[in-house]
Formats: sequence, C-alpha cells, structure tokens
Amino acid sequence: MEDKNDLQCSFCLKKQDEVEMIVSGAKAHICDECVENASKIIKKELNFFLDNDDDIREAKVALKTAFEYKPKDIKAHLDQYIIGQDDAKKVISVAIYNHYKRLNQEVNEDEVEIEKSNIIMAGETGTGKTLLAKTVAKLLNVPFAIVDATVFTQAGYVGEDVESILSRLLQNADYDVEQAERGIIYIDEIDKIGRKSDNPSITRDVSGEGVQQAMLKLLEGTDVLVPPQGGRKHPEQKMVKINTQNILFICGGAFEGIEKVIARRVQSATIGFKKGTASELKDEELIQHVNAQDLRSFGLIPELLGRLPVVTYLLPLDRDALKRILTEPRNALVKQYKKLLEYENAEVEFTDDGIDYIVLKAIDFKLGGRGLRSICEVIMTDAMFDLPSRKGKKKLIIDEKYAREHIEKSKLGFLKVA
Repeated sequence: MEDKNDLQCSFCLKKQDEVEMIVSGAKAHICDECVENASKIIKKELNFFLDNDDDIREAKVALKTAFEYKPKDIKAHLDQYIIGQDDAKKVISVAIYNHYKRLNQEVNEDEVEIEKSNIIMAGETGTGKTLLAKTVAKLLNVPFAIVDATVFTQAGYVGEDVESILSRLLQNADYDVEQAERGIIYIDEIDKIGRKSDNPSITRDVSGEGVQQAMLKLLEGTDVLVPPQGGRKHPEQKMVKINTQNILFICGGAFEGIEKVIARRVQSATIGFKKGTASELKDEELIQHVNAQDLRSFGLIPELLGRLPVVTYLLPLDRDALKRILTEPRNALVKQYKKLLEYENAEVEFTDDGIDYIVLKAIDFKLGGRGLRSICEVIMTDAMFDLPSRKGKKKLIIDEKYAREHIEKSKLGFLKVA
C-alpha cells in the first residue's frame, strides 16, 4: 500500500507536503492546485464553445431580454397594490428598469459604463415604503432581500455586521453567488442609524455613524467575504465572496421631524398653526421638497448620501387615500376579510359609514396605512371568534355603530390621541 507521505501529483509532480490536498485515483493522483487550474481551463473552453454556438447564444440573448417590463408597466403593477405615491413609484420603476439595462449592458468600444443609481426614500410611517419594496419583489426575477438597519453595529460590537445584509440576499438566491450579485436589497429604517451627535469625537457611535461608514464600500461596489449562514465572522468559518458592484440598494426611513429641517431651509415654519388649517396641510407636504442636504442635517454622513444619488419621498396619507387603501388594491383589507369569512360560509359587508369611521380612527392614531389593520382586527376579532362555530349561512354588517362599539370597549378606546 502506498504511503500517503509519498503521494505525488501526476500533473505538476508536487508532493503531499507541497500542496493542501492530493486526490488519489486508481493509477494517478492530482493535487488541489491542478484541479483549480483544470477547472478554469474547462470553463474558458466551454464559454468559447457556447459563445460560438448559434442556438445557445440566442438562448443567452433571450434570457437577458426576459425582463420585458418598461417603467410604465412596472408602475402599473405597483398601482394595483399601492394607492397614490406616484412620484415614488415613478422613481422606483425607472430605477428597476435601468438596473436591468445595466446588468445586460454589453462592453462597448466607447467604454461607457452605466453606474447604478441607489435610492433613498423618506416618508412617514405607514405611507408604503416597505410595501413598495415588497411589491416590486413579486415582479422581479432577481433575488431580493429586505433588511432592517437598526440591528447593525460597527464590526467588533454586539449586534450584526453590515455584511449580514448580503447573507440574506445569498440565502434568497439559494446560495447562487452569480444570481445574488444581480440582486436588489431594501434597507429599512435607514434614519435610525443617523449620527447621534454633530461632534463625532465625543463618543464612539457604533450603531449610528459606525454603521454608515461600514456601508460605504458595500453600496459603491466591492468584494465582500460573507458567512453563508449569517451571524458573526470567525477564522474557521467558510466564507463566500460576493461582489456588490451590480447589486441595487434601496433605502427607506421615516425621518420623523425632517419637515422642520426642510422648513428651515426654505424659510418656512411648521409650528404655530391650529390643527386642520390650510397652513398645516401645506406644511405636511414639505416632504416633497426633501433633498440630500436635509438628510445630512438629519444625521446621514455625506459619504453615504453620495452613494445614494436618487432621493424620493412618500406623502402622508389623507382621508381619501386611507379609504381607497381599505377598498381598492388587489389585496385590500376589506377584500381580505371577505375572503377569510367566505371559508366560514359567512358574508361580510362594510358600509360607507363603517369605513369612514375606521379611516377617522386611523387618522386619530397617526399610524398611516399600517394602522388600518390594527383597527380592523379589533373590530373583527369577536366576529371571527364566534362565526366559525355557527351553522348555516351567516352575514355580518360592519357599520359605524358596530365599529364604534368594538373600538370603545377595546384597549384602543382608552388611548389618548396626541
């Protein structure tokens, strides 16, 4: 029997102690270095063959042009699920479309390379930032990941490393690195990592400015070593290298109070008006004038904003928009509850005054579109608990009286509205 210490690669003639590993065959041996070199040669030759095969080359072109949606088509898809916010939907639609054109760009003689346009969205809670990202994900055939910026800390501190963003994208791509490198990442709550102080020397801001600095190369494009299963890095862990050059980043945040920053910039005021006046409504729309300068005043560092060149906004939801959200989208709450009770052989009807009351409470609690679900759950819980036990055909009418009774006897009825 041959001694392992005497093994020698049949190709490069290196011995066991000169390489990492030698694989033994029946009459020959090969080392890990020769395996890697052979793999590169085979891949190169196969690519040459494929690129010169007419049928396969046509298949490659078909795959590249498989994304047939134009910006208007993407916006039309978003319109089915999201009410209003036309400006934000246009920006997202153009960004997605240009992202695909950039991915499919051929190398030209003029060497003009299209750079990616990462996006940052500002808007109150419940206006649809996360829903925009999730809805876009349904339309795409590239990996998509949604992450929360609040869980990240600077490397070496308790919390998640910024690189775990890519771990989630890799997992959603079924660990296909090539697909992950063409993906889109939505980073939520980006405003929560704003610099805590104008003077960075006072204390180390490991969950604010430290995270922003860690994101810089990630957003711009670089090779990152990522732990496939997420979590902290350690020396013995297997890493996967991902290049972020072609990954599109979309960031969103509420930026609560940024209207005052905008108002100071445009020499306007956001205080001193009574509720319900025209002046207050005008001030609520200040968000549409947001720019990078305002975001910098809020705590985002200039280096980060430079890598998020496209700034857009989402307007606060008024009464009409909230009412439409309840009834119009394909997955509107009213339609969801009707579908739920259909399984119990029950019919539910929301009257106009019942819907108006739900909208009024959502405005009172200032929770945006997200608050509609909380209010509806309070109103519907008793019915959804009782109706499955009843036999025969059942009908439930949600009018103002029914909705008011259930709100007032619930915990929401005891909340003081600011």
